[in-house]
Amino acid sequence: MVNSSVCSLRTRCLRFPHLPETPLFPPHRFSITGRSRRTPVTASAVSETYRKKETKQKVIVISGPTGAGKSRLALELAKRLNGEIVSADSVQVYQGLDVGSAKPSPNDRKEVKHHLLDILHPSKDYSVGQFFEDARQATRCILDNGRVPMVVGGTGLYLRWFIYGKPDVPKSSPGVKSEVYSELAELQKNEDWDAAVQLVVDAGDAEAPTLAVNDWYRLRRSLEIIKSSGSPPSAFRVPYDSFKEQGDSSDTNGFESSGVQISGDSMEDSELSDLPYDFICFFLSSQRLDLYKTIDQRCEDMLLERDGILSEARWLLKLGLHPNSNSATRAIGYRQAMEYLLRCQQHGEQSSAEEFYNFLSEFQKETRNFAKRQLTWFRNEHIYHWLDASKPQNAIIEFMDHAYHDRSGNLIVPEHLRMSRGISNRQEAAQLKSYRTKNRHFMKDEDCSHILEWVNQKD
Repeated sequence: MVNSSVCSLRTRCLRFPHLPETPLFPPHRFSITGRSRRTPVTASAVSETYRKKETKQKVIVISGPTGAGKSRLALELAKRLNGEIVSADSVQVYQGLDVGSAKPSPNDRKEVKHHLLDILHPSKDYSVGQFFEDARQATRCILDNGRVPMVVGGTGLYLRWFIYGKPDVPKSSPGVKSEVYSELAELQKNEDWDAAVQLVVDAGDAEAPTLAVNDWYRLRRSLEIIKSSGSPPSAFRVPYDSFKEQGDSSDTNGFESSGVQISGDSMEDSELSDLPYDFICFFLSSQRLDLYKTIDQRCEDMLLERDGILSEARWLLKLGLHPNSNSATRAIGYRQAMEYLLRCQQHGEQSSAEEFYNFLSEFQKETRNFAKRQLTWFRNEHIYHWLDASKPQNAIIEFMDHAYHDRSGNLIVPEHLRMSRGISNRQEAAQLKSYRTKNRHFMKDEDCSHILEWVNQKD
């Protein structure tokens, strides 16, 4: 397993005791305007805002739905700007989960230094709070070394905390941690999720039923917070909420009118001046129909080779892990692959073509649904400037380069690079509703024969 290097030794950087030298990253800021409603501000306020902005160091943030091509674009931009990439991907942190997370190749990591890759064994959980600490520290190291930090990934909550800060939730003492573990251990062993949720509800967290099923880490954390503070997690205000309340609201469900561009500056610059860095944030996407086609093909590609996602899922099972039992095994693709292989085991290490195609279809559908959730999440993140991933990469990189070096504070996304934040018309909505997967590689029973042979091999 290749580990990313950490920042230079002259700075006090992040270290992981269970691994050799590991990586870090940086953050940045932005400013792009469009036709958003703005409240009047005085000349002195504007002057003070841009005085603060000029003194801040810049951090680039690039996000987008899975399959949008953000990693490849970020790599090329990093080469141009003398940058280093911090991964904001909740799966890429895990060792051995390379194919399913579309982890940068060893060659890519030689060309541009990457941080927060391969820092954790897949049996461990990784929290948004830990990401905040690791990514902020990595960012500081990158800036101290005179390079440009570029935080790249599609995990929305990671990026939200990274930009705006994390809630001031009390840390749990070792005694509280031990007490909570003891209370939930037997229920987890018996896989009695409903009873465990009810225990936490009775303790004071009415929102515990909204957690993802079998997310034992967050359930334990909720109980720890209650025992440490007497209040549920929802009682602790998230810094992002303060910024959101002051920003303009946008329509997240209906169609966008063709003449309206919801811009990254719908929050006041005076509010963003309170952030620790000058964050320059981009969201890269393409038309939903094209994105879905790309996702379906990408899922196929992950299954073509013998060392693809199925091989990685089999490795997870050999480690004694179960699907949906922790962060790594909940990841889309890995959970479906592990469940498919377990079904094969129950049938004497045998699989039919029909069973394989059912797995592939589920894998593709869940990945498309994940992309849809990402689009919904980032639609309300007004700090991002949406760019059309279908446009020539050089044009997008040129604009990002310009945005990074812009000093006017009034940078406008060109019309030809703008991406709509929602479904733009009823025709597109109808096409999405009638969308059906058309595979390129797996179409007939014989196309998956090599997969079935691999599955049927007894180790």
